[in-house]
Formats: sequence, structure tokens, C-alpha cells
Amino acid sequence: MTDFLQFFETMPIWMKAGWVFFVLAIFWIAEGYYSFIKEPYKKWKHAKTNLVLLLFVMIINAVYGIITIGVFNWLQTSQFGLLHLIDAPVWVELILSLLVLDFIAQYGVHYLLHKIPVLWRLHLVHHTDKMVDATTGTRHHPLDFILRESFALIAVIIMGMPISFYLFYRILSIAFTYFTHANISLPKSLDKTLSYVIVTPDMHKFHHHNELPLTDTNFGNMFSIWDRLFGTFYYGNVNDIVYGVDIADHTNDENITVQLGMPFNKSVKSKN
Repeated sequence: MTDFLQFFETMPIWMKAGWVFFVLAIFWIAEGYYSFIKEPYKKWKHAKTNLVLLLFVMIINAVYGIITIGVFNWLQTSQFGLLHLIDAPVWVELILSLLVLDFIAQYGVHYLLHKIPVLWRLHLVHHTDKMVDATTGTRHHPLDFILRESFALIAVIIMGMPISFYLFYRILSIAFTYFTHANISLPKSLDKTLSYVIVTPDMHKFHHHNELPLTDTNFGNMFSIWDRLFGTFYYGNVNDIVYGVDIADHTNDENITVQLGMPFNKSVKSKN
């Protein structure tokens, strides 16, 4: 287990970046064979805005990488965090850390992005996509992503986890992000069964419906247990889903300038 985790700690930057594009490519290809929405659309034109936003995300990641190293150096010397208060096998500590990261840095911050009006305006960019596919997983306003990264560091500090745990979580999180947003359809029985434990493509599709109350369901990224525990889980007929968000349907979802200005666009009403 130690050697396995050490691999993630020593992964070169090119390999981490390569993982992003590798997973994206896998689901991009899968969409051609197992697509949920089969109507043709201009896939590259649609992807352009989302990939530009991915570039912003990667730049923010690079900056946060410096901050993250400082945080982990402090944790190592101070011995701060819950993991230093328990004596458990490495695999138990890893699972606990993944659960806390998923709860705080994914479910928790995602819930707040929907419920706090000023944060919702940042998060709108993710929901304005009218054709959800794998590239939608990269579609975050830079300020939205900064908030998410900050919550991830809060989780790291609370647990006092080693950097290898955090990097392993990042690798898993990237895979789930593209998996759950991909325009694919698993066999219904398989998708529904998996949704008892993890977030699945069909489960996450309801979150991208263009109207409330479905927009405020299924906030999870990796584990579906948080939605089930806190009453935000929903699973119905996926054929009823219409992508986008009704309060911003008049905006151009494929224009990067429009999307970056979305939080400050007074013509877009808040849902709250």
C-alpha cells in the first residue's frame, strides 16, 4: 500500500496533466458508441468553450500546487489533523480521507454553490451548457474552481493527511468528473445499482436538468451516500431531462466571453 501511494506522490507533472486528457479522451470516444443523446451536434465547437475553461483550471491548479506544498510541509512538521489522533492501518486512513475530501471538497462546496446566491452566480457557468458531455466536467468559472480548491485544502488540514492521499483523491476525482458528465448511457439496471454507492452518469444527468427542483439534487462527485444521507438524492426518468438552466437560456453557452462574465451579467436572474 505504501509503494502504491508513493507512486502518486512522485508522479511527474506531465503525467498528472496527461491523466486529465487521457480520461477525457476515453469518455469522448465512448460517447460515440454508448451515447445517451444520439442527435448529432458540433462536438468540437461545443468543446471549445469548455476546453478554454479547462486551461484556466490547469493554471489555477499550478498556482494552488505551490500553496498545497506549503500546507503539507506545515502539516508534516506540526502533526496537526485528525489522522494524528488515531492509530489505524494506512488503508483505513486513506478511505477516511477520501470520504472527508469527497464530502467537504465536492458535496459540501457544491451544495453551497447552489444555495448561496452570490456563489450560485459563479456556478451558473457549469449549468448553462445545453449539451452535457465529458467536456462539461471541465466547465467551471475560474472563481468557482478557486472556491472548490480552497475547500479541498480545508479538508486536507482537518484530516492532516499525507500528500499521497490527496493526490490519489485528485486522480480519482478527475476520472469521476468525466465519467459522470459523459454523454453515455449504461444499462439501466447497472446504473441504478451502482448509484447506491457511487455517482453514475444517469444519476448526475438529473442535476443538469434546466429547472428546479432537479437542479438542486445529486450534488455528489464520487460517492452517492451524501445525497442519500442528506435527502438530496433523486433518480427518475432520464428521458425527461432538458439540459441547461432556464434563467440563462437566453445567453450563448458556447461564447467564452459571455460565460466568464456570467456572474456579473445583470440580465441573468438568480434563482434565489
